Amino acid sequence: MCTTTYLMLDTKTPGGIQKAYCWHTEGVFRLIQSIPSPKAEPFKRWLAKVGYERVREIENPELATKRTRMLYKLKGYSPDWIEKRMRGIAIREEPTDEWKGRGAREDKDYELLTAEISKATLGVTPSEYKKLKGLKRENLRDHIDDFVFL
Repeated sequence: MCTTTYLMLDTKTPGGIQKAYCWHTEGVFRLIQSIPSPKAEPFKRWLAKVGYERVREIENPELATKRTRMLYKLKGYSPDWIEKRMRGIAIREEPTDEWKGRGAREDKDYELLTAEISKATLGVTPSEYKKLKGLKRENLRDHIDDFVFL
């Protein structure tokens, strides 16, 4: 049996309030790994393949960069846009490394610093801009165009 924890939430259904299992992504993958069914095997093989690819990327980070470029291309982004985005990723490391050197440790620290810079530069925080763009889970940086910086 899978030992990954899950959250039980009360959910309204036509039959009344019922308990629903809620899992995060890692928990779902662990659950699938624990299923002793031949029908789960294709997904288990896919998980193993993706895991192997990520291990290779740890050994050779250039592979991750190539994968990122390919994913953006498959999403329909232009070569110019992809090049700008990749440069932006590299450039962003400089201030985050500086912040880390000055004591930033948690995601919240970086979020606050980024929000302050964005508000001062563009007049909106990243979360406000995300709402303006109508984005839910998407990466905001993948949806910023050159007009933001004019």
